[in-house]
Amino acid sequence: MAQPLKDVTVLEMGTFITGPAAGMLLADLGARVIKIEQTGQGDPFRAFKGGLYSPHFQTYNRGKQSIELDTRKPEDLAVLDKLVADADVFIQNFRPGVAARLGVDAPRLQGLNPRLIYASISGFGPEGPDRDRPAFDTVAQAASGFLRLLVNPAHPRVVGPAIADALTGFYAAYGILAALNERHVTGKGRLVETSMFESMAHFNLDDFTHYFSEGLIMGPSSRPHVSQSYVFQCADGKWLALHMSSPPKFWENLAEAVGRPDMLGLPQFATRDARIDHYEDVVAFLAPIFATRDRDDWCGHLQALEVPHSPVRSSAEVAASPQAAALGLVIEDPDGPHGRFRTIRSPVSFDGERMTQVTAPPVLGADNDTIVAPLRGGN
Repeated sequence: MAQPLKDVTVLEMGTFITGPAAGMLLADLGARVIKIEQTGQGDPFRAFKGGLYSPHFQTYNRGKQSIELDTRKPEDLAVLDKLVADADVFIQNFRPGVAARLGVDAPRLQGLNPRLIYASISGFGPEGPDRDRPAFDTVAQAASGFLRLLVNPAHPRVVGPAIADALTGFYAAYGILAALNERHVTGKGRLVETSMFESMAHFNLDDFTHYFSEGLIMGPSSRPHVSQSYVFQCADGKWLALHMSSPPKFWENLAEAVGRPDMLGLPQFATRDARIDHYEDVVAFLAPIFATRDRDDWCGHLQALEVPHSPVRSSAEVAASPQAAALGLVIEDPDGPHGRFRTIRSPVSFDGERMTQVTAPPVLGADNDTIVAPLRGGN
């Protein structure tokens, strides 16, 4: 199996999502990731469903080793220092100031190892009036302008997964990879910093570009109106998504599929601009038609006519789909600490070689004996 980072050692003092997500992405690429956890309790995400192995924890911690250290204790800090001396990357997602209190700030660790790539992830960045504010996923989504694009004004509720947390981890890994590449030339480490606020503002780039370029403030319906995207409920209660974009042939084929070749002559369908301006009228016209047949019937018909569509699937439906099977999307570790562990593989292939092997997330302190014990008391 391709492991482009197989010679990279990562120390991760990450909790919850942002830091662990960055570590997991590097582990997926073959890095050795040693997760340094709080003695006795570990990453707080472990206990989210009772016990110390919640699905929340499992999501972002596959492929890692786990050790327990309390760096406030001199003997444990000494063990960490020995690990740092041979490490390539250190990841933490503490609030500003916490790393220094724990003795794991960048100046100290890079003083021990000038080649160390030190990644610091925060909520709002290292300076500014919001520097010390507590930041969680919804806070970052809202502060960056992104949440506004997800909330239905008629029924305001927070929806969807922890996008800001996960994406910040992606951006941190992106910065780490760039710094590792640069180190081949300079021989020196870097302090790589990102925050949830900055990451989500960048991810929300289209919104800002419309504002800077046209003075346009986008809303929840802006993107689906322009892309002509729709969701309809079928006769069996299941949902179907369409993304019609701009080519006229998609609309011509849809008109044939729904048995209304005359619909493109109606004012709300006449042009792309008309469909955008009369989006709700288009929905009102098509929704009753899609409600007349089951979703699978519609999918077969739409596929035959090459109308861009997909069933709105559950995770169970995705995992069982022929496309997922063809790509080997679901992988497993049959010998995980709590039995079979299944997950979704990395989406990146190298020379056609997919990441088909995975190691289940570790139990707390699983590697104390092999990693920590030999470093205690020696030089």
